Amino acid sequence: MSVPLQTRKRVQYALGYIGLDLLREAANELDQVAVSDQQLPTVRAVRVDLHMAAKEWASVIESGSELARENPECENAWIGWAYALRELQQIVEAREVLRIAELHHGGTSAVLHYNLACYESLLGDLESARDRLATACRMEPRFKAESACDPDLEALRAADGRKKSGK
Repeated sequence: MSVPLQTRKRVQYALGYIGLDLLREAANELDQVAVSDQQLPTVRAVRVDLHMAAKEWASVIESGSELARENPECENAWIGWAYALRELQQIVEAREVLRIAELHHGGTSAVLHYNLACYESLLGDLESARDRLATACRMEPRFKAESACDPDLEALRAADGRKKSGK
């Protein structure tokens, strides 16, 4: 389905406002999208982004899960849904969401593998976390630097440090 030009403009403006942390303005742009276009996946995906930026975790879970189930090709819906669960300390559930998302995005999404590495590390499955992180870094090298200070990967770094020191 084609997205009407006016809706595309509103979505782009909303994304720009989100990038500038002008969340009220972003919400206003999305509210001005025609009623007939409000349920378009593009518009709904930006709503997920807006809820993420506002740290409205319950809204991210609600809108992200609905969008992911109805439009599994929408990667950010899966990522946002899982991340919101993680923020609410529901790590097992977050991991399960991304394991399902992996069926759709596993071959293309470095962030999916990176987040799974984080969740596996938090849950104590360090071998899986190590494998996931290696996959993420192969797909997107910037994750190597990011992983060096991510608190979710502390257990993995500690275990790898013990391995290197022979303890």
